[in-house]
Amino acid sequence: MEELQVLYLDKVSFHLIEKHNFQWLKTFGEVFTVFAEQDSGNICFGVEKDGMKKFVKYAGAKTKEYSGQPEDAVARLKNSVPIYKDLQHKHLVDLLDHLEVEKGYALVFDWFDGECLHSHWSFPPPHKYTHPDSPFFRYKQLPIEKRLESFNSILEFHVNMEQNNYVAVDFYDGSILYDFENSVTKICDIDFYKKKPFINTMGRLWGSSRFMSPEEFELGAEIDERTNVFNMGAIAFGLLGGELDRSIIKWDAGQELYEVAIKAVKIEKEERYSSVEELFRAWKSASKIY
Repeated sequence: MEELQVLYLDKVSFHLIEKHNFQWLKTFGEVFTVFAEQDSGNICFGVEKDGMKKFVKYAGAKTKEYSGQPEDAVARLKNSVPIYKDLQHKHLVDLLDHLEVEKGYALVFDWFDGECLHSHWSFPPPHKYTHPDSPFFRYKQLPIEKRLESFNSILEFHVNMEQNNYVAVDFYDGSILYDFENSVTKICDIDFYKKKPFINTMGRLWGSSRFMSPEEFELGAEIDERTNVFNMGAIAFGLLGGELDRSIIKWDAGQELYEVAIKAVKIEKEERYSSVEELFRAWKSASKIY
């Protein structure tokens, strides 16, 4: 095990496998927070200048949770730029700029005061589900109307994604940010979304198995709209029910919406809704808030 290096930037400190030059960050202002625990090879910073906050996502350093090569993380981050541009939406974090820096690449986003629903670095399971300060625990205590509104935002974004000929890959509760003060939901971290047609050439795709369909584990399988229907249904059970316990006893949103969600997560693709758009129509017609 390599000895970790401690780096200090303005108000924060963090660990990397080896020293790295972050002097370029100073042009964006003062670093007030850092997210260094991802296994993607990215490290993220909250920066503030003249009262304006931004979120900087950087690849190129040897982060402690990443087992791959920094240049692969750099290539993935560069490749994500057109995805954020193509899928720009009110429920997606807003990409402002992207640039080559030092030995890596950076994406600059508008800062959003949301909390990640899978903040494993602060609240690793089981604390995620039980600790009163955990964002996920607090989210699950929200009135059902607030959670339904939040889930609608997620569906709206993915209908937009579908209309732009993409499929979601690696979407999970860690991709969901919730602003508790203003009741706003935004999606982040869509780096692995793919243009259609997309075939699974990996076997086990990127993602959290809690939300993945059978075909996301199957080499050669087509990843399409019905795959994303499963993904959305599984997210519904995470936010409104018992996550992997998909019984109605754990479900908070009534029988009609339960029937929609359970159809979305059918093992056989043909038995699911044909698209996220069709799922959203069924969801809206079954929803009490419409």
